[in-house]
Amino acid sequence: GSRAAQSRGKDAPFLSSFPSFFYISLYLSLYIEFQSRYPKRPSQRNTKYLPPNSPAQLRISSVSLPPSLHRPAEIMGNYRMCGCFVRKFSVIESGPPPDIADAFRKYTGGAPVMFPDQLRLFLAEHQGADDGTAGKIFAAILQKRHHLFSRHSLTLDDFYRYLFSPDLNPPTIADQVYQDMTKPLSHYFIYTGHNSYLTGNQLNSDCSDIPIIKALKRGVRVIELDIWPNSDKDEIHVLHGRTLTTPVEVLTCLRSIKEYAFVASPYPVIITLEDHLTTQLQAKVAQMIKDTFGEMLYCPDAECLEEFPSPEDLKYRIIISTKPPTEYLMGKSSTRKRSKSQKDKDSDDEIWGREAAADSTDREDGEMVKDSTHEGDGEGGIQEEDEEKTAPQYRHLIAIHAGKLKGGIDNMLSIEENKVRRLSMSEQELEAAAKTHGTALVRFTQKNLLRVYPKGTRLTSSNYNPFIGWMHGAQMVAFNMQGYDKHLWTMQGMFRANGGCGYVKKPDFLLEVGPNNQVFDPSLAQQVKTILKGKLYLGEGWLLDFRHTHFDLCSPPDFFVKVGIEGVPADKAKQITNVIDDDWQPIWNEEFQFELRVPELAVLRIEVHDNDLGGNHGFAGQTYLPISELRTGIRAVPLHDRRGNKYKHTRLLMEFEFA
Repeated sequence: GSRAAQSRGKDAPFLSSFPSFFYISLYLSLYIEFQSRYPKRPSQRNTKYLPPNSPAQLRISSVSLPPSLHRPAEIMGNYRMCGCFVRKFSVIESGPPPDIADAFRKYTGGAPVMFPDQLRLFLAEHQGADDGTAGKIFAAILQKRHHLFSRHSLTLDDFYRYLFSPDLNPPTIADQVYQDMTKPLSHYFIYTGHNSYLTGNQLNSDCSDIPIIKALKRGVRVIELDIWPNSDKDEIHVLHGRTLTTPVEVLTCLRSIKEYAFVASPYPVIITLEDHLTTQLQAKVAQMIKDTFGEMLYCPDAECLEEFPSPEDLKYRIIISTKPPTEYLMGKSSTRKRSKSQKDKDSDDEIWGREAAADSTDREDGEMVKDSTHEGDGEGGIQEEDEEKTAPQYRHLIAIHAGKLKGGIDNMLSIEENKVRRLSMSEQELEAAAKTHGTALVRFTQKNLLRVYPKGTRLTSSNYNPFIGWMHGAQMVAFNMQGYDKHLWTMQGMFRANGGCGYVKKPDFLLEVGPNNQVFDPSLAQQVKTILKGKLYLGEGWLLDFRHTHFDLCSPPDFFVKVGIEGVPADKAKQITNVIDDDWQPIWNEEFQFELRVPELAVLRIEVHDNDLGGNHGFAGQTYLPISELRTGIRAVPLHDRRGNKYKHTRLLMEFEFA
């Protein structure tokens, strides 16, 4: 018994220390497993590992930020592993990059502060700004930074924070309309929506006025409504025909258009109607339109316009554009006419090529591949003589007539001397026409309107490359606005131009006619007109716009940036920066350069991602900027979420130069 007790006594220390031994072993095994799965890459930012009391570390830590940019490092720097272990990361505030510090010293002559005259010289020589803005900027900096006007000079930190402010130092021309708005509508690209009433996919989503309201708030100027009779053929619904989409009352959509039409822009809103109504219902919807819009409605005196009015002449006006109907035309004559129309359509298919007539498979956006249920957004097979079947009240409201002439592509693109009209093509029809009738498209769009719409197999409401249409002068490149993708971001970037008013003047080369009656040929190779040179310095703000575990549960994000050009095929390019590991305020200091042949149509593409070793990179912001309005110098570039909404704090510091 005593020996057993002695044995237990000897084992007691070991047994009492067993829990500690177990946890230490567990920690080591987990640590080794984590290091093997997520190897630590060398960081691009050496200041993270500076000694705590070194001069460089003290200099960085002494940088003062606006109150909105302060957040305790210990809150944002702790990450839990396996529910019990904590990894700590220090959050270091970014100071002015060397280029900004050098510029400050250059224009202050080495002094510690900058005065208004020195700022004026910097803005004129480095930023390309006029003298009239320096005083306003100086006062705004002092007010924003100190809230008092007692100081009359700027420190290096004040100067840096001014350059990093999107409000005071935006990357594009000021948010105002500056282009000539007195030319005919055909001289402008117009922000155009497709199936504007759909909340989601093209097959079974709800129809509502909410997507219309959102589009108008973003500056969209062309709203499409598909109007159909209800089952009793006594009321009018808006829905995507022959699908499972739930309808919305047409009057609800009209009232929302009236209320929100000019919230974002004073320039005209065009309502394109895809009409499937009887003559009686046409008269009914005509009365609804007149009662809803009243004096806002533009109804020209002449039945057909010889030239389109200008956006300036049509401020705060609503314009109706539609084709004469073919649905529900009663009697044998209408049946014969539809049969003849189908023959004409078949003839067109032979001219365009079967690849344009059939809906091809596009797996780029992971869409479902099946036969299209799309009814057809264009005016395929619609003949002008059907106008006699239209209710007179309804016909009088149509300001922009739509329809295809009989015959093939040559007739469709023919230019009538005393009449202008709107023509619609699917993206596939446009691609086919561009190969054989590129200059005819450009000539047609100098006077008439061309609308391009997505093909029917885009069931997920994805979009297509808009530059094919813009290169050929198409004014209305219709997009699904309810989702998000690279092409929609490109569209949003293009229409940030001209103050975001929804109308962007077409480049002169698309409107010019040479001495031998020649027009721009998109198929010809173009010479390099300019070179965009730039530098990406750093980024910040994710700490305030995202949860600290949004990108990674175990560590800060590993950011990298894609910078590129969206434009004509010869201008498309992309560069990718290095990955900055475990840093909420990454510093890249990387340069980029792009040759541009058609800068008038180019858009600068900027996307930030969180690196993932498996390739599933996390989204951390995007912005697309029109090259034609890019400001040179050091600029603060705000980032947007997937749906195009601007983040409150997240931004990049970049520099731009044209050579």
